[in-house]
Amino acid sequence: MADRVHPAAGSPPPADETTKSQPENHPPKQAPPPGTYVIQVPKDQIYRVPPPENARLYKKHQKPRRSCCCCCLAWILGVLISLVLAAAIAAGIFYLVVRPKIPKYSVDGLSIKGINLTSVQTNPTLYPEFHVTVRAENPNKKIGIYYEKGSSVTVFYSDIDLCNGALPVFYQGRKNVTVFQTALTGNGIRLSDVVRGNLLTQQREGQIPLELDLRVPVRIKVGAVKTWKITVKVRCDLKVNDLTEDSRLVSKSCKVDVDL
Repeated sequence: MADRVHPAAGSPPPADETTKSQPENHPPKQAPPPGTYVIQVPKDQIYRVPPPENARLYKKHQKPRRSCCCCCLAWILGVLISLVLAAAIAAGIFYLVVRPKIPKYSVDGLSIKGINLTSVQTNPTLYPEFHVTVRAENPNKKIGIYYEKGSSVTVFYSDIDLCNGALPVFYQGRKNVTVFQTALTGNGIRLSDVVRGNLLTQQREGQIPLELDLRVPVRIKVGAVKTWKITVKVRCDLKVNDLTEDSRLVSKSCKVDVDL
């Protein structure tokens, strides 16, 4: 038989192969009660939630975060305000340097053909023809005016369109007065008995009211710079003594408006 080896006195007993000895400073772990589960979560995934009594205070003092849309809107508004201010400053400087003035317009003469009130009953259709003499004055010292295509001149009587035409295309220099004549024509004008009676009465009195509307697109020239098209609108209230070639202006009054 082989000799048995006995452990020496005072040596520690050999460790069991299936169990390990617990550290001296840590008590052995107790098994969880039956019916419960233990879930282990990594420490870096644990989120701390404030207690209910502090959650309300945290929410009250927490600053709201601005969304990207609010930031973009604020940036766009800032850019728009800057552009408006820059445009206002530029307009103010332009006004102080150039001192622009609105052109003046008036009707200096009016010759009428094709309206014979005594023969309306036999020939009720009229083909009037007006020759209008217009005086345009540019009072500006630093501004020239280009009169572009697309203008219109219309003569009315009691909201009845009598004839139409256009102004010539030309350039008007600084401190310049230009007088030109334009021909207006109408086709197939039919007057009612009431309108014809009013015209006859006013012709006998020598006070026939007419309205002349003028619209013309212009470009302003300052130095070597030409602006965009600007529409000049003129309305003239006229009175003539007769509807013939020898008609004479009894009164005239013109108002000018500019559509930028």
